[in-house]
Amino acid sequence: MARFGVCAAAVVFLVACLVLHSHFCGPWVLRKLSFQKWRTENILYRLDLDWPKFSEYFTGVTFCVAVDSLNGLVYVAQRGDNIPKVLVFTEDGYLLRSWNHTVDTPHGMFASSTPGDQSVWITDVGSGTFGHTVKRYNSFGDLVQVLGTPGKKGTALNPLQFDNPAELYVEDTEDIYIVDGDGGLNNRLIKLSQNFMILWLRGENGTGPAQFNIPHSVTLDSVGRVWVADRGNRRLQVFDKDTGEWLGAWSSCFTEEGPSSVRFTPDGKYLIVAQLKLSRLSILEAPLTESIGQCSVISTIQLPDQVLPHLLEIDGKTGAVYVAEIGAKQVQKYVPLNSHVPKFSV
Repeated sequence: MARFGVCAAAVVFLVACLVLHSHFCGPWVLRKLSFQKWRTENILYRLDLDWPKFSEYFTGVTFCVAVDSLNGLVYVAQRGDNIPKVLVFTEDGYLLRSWNHTVDTPHGMFASSTPGDQSVWITDVGSGTFGHTVKRYNSFGDLVQVLGTPGKKGTALNPLQFDNPAELYVEDTEDIYIVDGDGGLNNRLIKLSQNFMILWLRGENGTGPAQFNIPHSVTLDSVGRVWVADRGNRRLQVFDKDTGEWLGAWSSCFTEEGPSSVRFTPDGKYLIVAQLKLSRLSILEAPLTESIGQCSVISTIQLPDQVLPHLLEIDGKTGAVYVAEIGAKQVQKYVPLNSHVPKFSV
């Protein structure tokens, strides 16, 4: 009988505690205990905390990153006074070298290498001697090629001029796609041959099809389409890579903010998009047919406020995602993770 009394007292005490907690903290606890359930959430990437080996390598504002998957190199470009503008890392996070020659104000970059050549292209939006150009360097910082008129912004096509060229993508054929107009005179997408002849040009300032408001990033998919992050118009626009024909646009995924960067995963199944002010990476399902279909977000990576992911790149071999963050002044690496992690919810 005494044992029963003790048990009853314990039950009364527990219920009283729950009631008091509910009264002072809201009914959250009772709902948790009564209706708890488990669900699984698909986690596609994990942060690699060991990359780079030392964060002190970053001494400026990190605007862009490029990956040479053939040679296992990662390039980072940063802005600032009296600092190295370009850092060259191994894919494991060790700093190999840095250089600064003829780099004014880097904005975007792309690594394009063959077995006998290691190259990195940089778009430069500075107003100094080397600004408003697209430049090709070797891995040690030697200047190999300059496109545009150094130090002079403009709209001309012959000779070719740029005004704040945002980013580029170099195809395996060595054809080059350039988005020109990070808030400058131009709002256009240019395709150049490997001999730097203009093959086609699309765009002007506006909101209609094939018009842009800050074309900020460009990439290609596996079926011959060019994707442009039309940041100011809050959409991705799509073009035929051979003719430049406009194929459509995605806007429903970008009601809060436009995309600042876009890349495809190596398997072609997903697009990864950065949204700067939201400090968010969105993973979108890629269209595998001729029609681009509708935009569909399958997962997101929410970064802390004011991290500000600007441009990103994906390793073509490992699928690792490198994100240049201008708010956090660093580059972070995310590694693919094919697993389902149980998540507690109500």
